[in-house]
Amino acid sequence: MDDQNKNLLIATGLSFVVILIWFLLFPPPEDTAVEQPEPAATAPVAGDTAATPGTAPGATAETGTAPAQAQAADAPRLPIDTARLSGSISLMGGRIDELKLKDYTVTPDPSSGNVQVLEPVGSGHAYYALYGWAPGAGLGLSDVPGANTEWRVESGETLSADSPVTLRWDSPAGLIFRRTLAVDEDFMFTVTQSVENAGSGSVSAAPYGILARHGEPVDRKKFFVLHEGVVAMADGKLNEIDYSDMPDLDMMQSEGARAEVSQVAENGWIGFTDHYWMTTLIPAPGSAFKQVAKYDDGRDIYQTEAVLPTMSLAPGDSQEVTTQLFAGAKEWETIREYEDQGVDRFIDSIDWGWFFFLTKPIFWLLHHLHQLIGNMGWSIIALTLILKALLFPLAFKSYVSMAKMKELQPEMEKLKERAGDDRQKMQQEMMALYKREKVNPASGCLPILLQIPIFFSLYKVIFVAFELRQAPWFGPFQDLSTPDPTSLFNLFGALPWAAPEPGTTLALVFIGILPLLLGISMYLQQKLNPAPTDATQAMVFAWMPWVFMFMLGGFASGLVLYWITNNTITFTQQYLIMRSQGYKPDVFGNIKSSFKRKAKQADAAKSDKK
Repeated sequence: MDDQNKNLLIATGLSFVVILIWFLLFPPPEDTAVEQPEPAATAPVAGDTAATPGTAPGATAETGTAPAQAQAADAPRLPIDTARLSGSISLMGGRIDELKLKDYTVTPDPSSGNVQVLEPVGSGHAYYALYGWAPGAGLGLSDVPGANTEWRVESGETLSADSPVTLRWDSPAGLIFRRTLAVDEDFMFTVTQSVENAGSGSVSAAPYGILARHGEPVDRKKFFVLHEGVVAMADGKLNEIDYSDMPDLDMMQSEGARAEVSQVAENGWIGFTDHYWMTTLIPAPGSAFKQVAKYDDGRDIYQTEAVLPTMSLAPGDSQEVTTQLFAGAKEWETIREYEDQGVDRFIDSIDWGWFFFLTKPIFWLLHHLHQLIGNMGWSIIALTLILKALLFPLAFKSYVSMAKMKELQPEMEKLKERAGDDRQKMQQEMMALYKREKVNPASGCLPILLQIPIFFSLYKVIFVAFELRQAPWFGPFQDLSTPDPTSLFNLFGALPWAAPEPGTTLALVFIGILPLLLGISMYLQQKLNPAPTDATQAMVFAWMPWVFMFMLGGFASGLVLYWITNNTITFTQQYLIMRSQGYKPDVFGNIKSSFKRKAKQADAAKSDKK
């Protein structure tokens, strides 16, 4: 086995093993709709957030019962209407529990309806934001607003970008609670909670915000490469907890409920992130608060809380606190603008992964290319050209080394003949030859190895970044974040029936046009060099392009497009550079040789049978 083929085999084998293990261990499962129970959130109790963190169950809303659900469904509502949002606020609890995104539909088909981020109790998959005050000294649960409080509208008719609304509730204890809600032109709500003590005694209470989700999201991907669940920032430290990990949280709050609690000194936020959507509680910058991730096993509620410090009010005093709520799409530019406005490290709410030092700049470049070109498919191709240009000095050195190795092949064969069975002598003489000719046999596989983290980083970007969702290229390729929609089953769209569903056995058998081009590009790249003389090596190399074709065929079509482009550029670079060094690759001759070798092998097999 010559060193060039050995290096290529090792690099290709490593790539194959990494992707095979990943593909087999973490396949995207089929989505299953599960009916969830409809209990309500559990409110925290007041406490000194500067002390050792800890919470306990407080007032439990009774919207888990059928009558209470009916009551919640019949409660008056206040409309939400902006250029990008529609929905409503339930006056029962004053909760923001109905929110749709006007700019985005469930599928590329406009008739599929707008994406719904928040849903009210009784809808089947309740998900809402709830605000209130946890009672402290001098107050009971009935003296503070909770999940079932019936608020009244004090001002405003519709919550819009230029028209805030104010809700009011008068407590039996003589307290006047107000909640003013405002929203900007994108996805950020501003919630101002105030309390006025019109009673005769001193009291204390702690304002809080809750995000409650009843059951897991219906469209959860459950894929290793994607984080879905709690995402939180606490004084510069990012914390992520998957939905599947929440039942194993350390702190037991009560029977059936577990929590993770941390104290934020100055800057932080907490919420839930899905594939493309997110809701986040954001206290004001510089504010201390208690950050809680909670799971109620008995009622199957996922919950995050932001509990602010307890406030004391003497008779006649008033207090107010302002927080924010993000509820919408994980658009990079929008989130970056909120970070610029003071939300600490908000851009890290996007799941950049382990290779964040690669995924962030790759996405930045792809984003700006898309702005310039206006088409995501061509932007991916342009990105690949730029990445290959950056790696060109290393590739040039590698291909020059490979060309020199080819020139040295006859002399290496003579060394092997002279050394005979003395492997140590052969290795010594080969090393001396490499040194004399200034050839590094290891440099041939280095660019291939460097492409592995770049490949995974780009896959992460294409899979996670919102900007790839429903991004069209041309013709049938109208969503580059999904697998190739074409298929041999319908002659790549020429016949009047649909291609097999992605992920099915038929989809693997009747391969799409992009995976087919991927296999061809890998095959041609391989034929730049003659097939190894060793029969086992030759067989491995012969099968490798087509194995990769079927393995990668179910990946996002944007990623397959990158891989095809990368292979094509690599083939061109290697061909031209090796010719410039005096070695002329005979691609078509190598293809013919491979067929002749197969014919000879078939004849030999027939002879053996006779």
